[in-house]
Amino acid sequence: MDAASAARDRVDRALALLERRLLELKSRAAGASRVPDDDLFAPQPSSETDRARIHELEAAGRDAARALERAAGAIREALAEQEAR
Repeated sequence: MDAASAARDRVDRALALLERRLLELKSRAAGASRVPDDDLFAPQPSSETDRARIHELEAAGRDAARALERAAGAIREALAEQEAR
């Protein structure tokens, strides 16, 4: 296996691990947000400011995921170009 193939494999493994961890975090967050309506002690955002901050953090997470996806694509393209030479 040449260096370009090894690098691509490492990038693929790292991205797969990252995706798996993101899915785990999402599933934990989704499970935590499912609170029965009759639970008077369930944590709720205390203010509109908290809700806005949560929304900002979720948007930032989506932006970061898209940026990582673009970076991985660029790395794959560069490796494919190098391999073609």
